[in-house]
Amino acid sequence: MTVPLAVSIVDLLLGLELGSTAEPARNRCSLEGLAWKKSGEEGAFEVSVQALEATSLRLASGPLVLEIGRIALREVTAQVRTNAGVPRLSSIKAVEAELSGVKLQGPFVVPPHVQAALHALQGVAGAVAPATATASAPQAASDWTLGPLGAAEGTIRGRITDAHLLFDADVTVPIRRGQIDFNDATVEHVGPDSRMGVSRLGLYVDAPNGRSYLYQFASAPVAGVEFEQRGALLSPWVSERGKLHLQPFAEAMLRQWSGGQGQGLTEQARLLLGRTALSGEVQLGDGLLAVPGVQALMQGSGQGRNAVGLRSDALGRGLTVEMASLSAGNASAKWRGAQLGCDSMAGRLRLQLLVEGAQMRFVAEIENCKLGGLRLDL
Repeated sequence: MTVPLAVSIVDLLLGLELGSTAEPARNRCSLEGLAWKKSGEEGAFEVSVQALEATSLRLASGPLVLEIGRIALREVTAQVRTNAGVPRLSSIKAVEAELSGVKLQGPFVVPPHVQAALHALQGVAGAVAPATATASAPQAASDWTLGPLGAAEGTIRGRITDAHLLFDADVTVPIRRGQIDFNDATVEHVGPDSRMGVSRLGLYVDAPNGRSYLYQFASAPVAGVEFEQRGALLSPWVSERGKLHLQPFAEAMLRQWSGGQGQGLTEQARLLLGRTALSGEVQLGDGLLAVPGVQALMQGSGQGRNAVGLRSDALGRGLTVEMASLSAGNASAKWRGAQLGCDSMAGRLRLQLLVEGAQMRFVAEIENCKLGGLRLDL
């Protein structure tokens, strides 16, 4: 049977607000093989559906808006319990789910010191950008786990136009085995080239007119950092520019920022970001990725999955992150007392971070997404 979806399933479960049904094709649902039976508990029963398909859904929760072009579930089982005479869903399981045309957008709200840190990471080590949206881990709400960065491989390229410090510079930052070796990073421009590095004070650029810091550490030492080294005792010359091991460095910095620490982006770096175009490709490794309320085991790097493309015409205005082949397993998310999980996940992801004046917002789009072993507990 096919009927207008007067109140969406997500609305029932999570208290979302259903969009207008003025358009005939919006918010519609079809069911096949509907059946129910009593469960073992008193006042409980089980509802099963062979196939459930919904199209053109539009849901809202405050400033967040979720649009789903199509969602199809196979072999759905729902447990319903009666509380004070009112039936309530307690759990839903589906053997398989397919989604397309999914778009989630809204304000990207973070504390000021975290926002500055995110911009700094975009400008200096764009490889960590995919992992800094939001974070936590299964162990504790304050923990961060960025396992896929540990074996990341790729190259980040920047073009700084009319830069006061770097004179129209082309910046290339290689990423090898999950680390950035600043001895291999290049900053090319007219005249003597500049060099990037990391000292106990922070991430810097040595330009012809002197050293400038892009990001300053709140304190040293910082996990995942090998600081620069001088050639000889009291020598002014730098023999080693230093290294960043991306996973421990990013995890440590995120913990500092969530605790209200961190110096942040310098004013010189803010000016550079407005003139910096960015591009790059980074192949993430396998491992646990955990952010606040969400975690997943990223897998399939050997087959080229979870490769990240980065693009920005000007970092001061925003950044686009694309994953043509997202692949993960054992994923779970918690929200408003509900827990959503799945055994496997595959699809295509596009994430935009947009800077509009003093505000930031995000647009996340998912296509050709398949979920296996889907479950929702309320």
